[in-house]
This record gives sequence, C-alpha cells and structure tokens, in this order.
Amino acid sequence: MKKAEIAERIARRDGVSQAEAADRLDRLVQQILTRVREGKEAPLPGLGKFRQGPGGKMVFRKERRNG
Repeated sequence: MKKAEIAERIARRDGVSQAEAADRLDRLVQQILTRVREGKEAPLPGLGKFRQGPGGKMVFRKERRNG
C-alpha cells in the first residue's frame, strides 16, 4: 500500500483532507524513526514493534497472536 492510499483511508475515516491525513502519516513515521534511532522500540499496537537491529538497520517484529 502506498502513502497516498493510506492517507486517503485516514482522510475518509477521520473526515479530514488528504493533505492533513498525509501530514499525520508523516508525523507518525518521523516519530517511529526518531525512537528507533534513539535505540528505543516503536510499538504499533496490534501489529508489532520497530526496533534497531544488527548494523543499525530497522527491524519490525510482528506481535504474536494468541489463538
């Protein structure tokens, strides 16, 4: 899924313009990058966590689902 598609869904869901939705998405990505660069985990509830992996690369670990 591309950024524009995600922004469009956010805009429809929240009743905001696509530009506002794209700005929200940009802020979220920036927050994730900042946390990972600081050596902290960046959780996405219900999905998993981003963290810094070997060689400084960003790694995403899926959340385990019970059931």
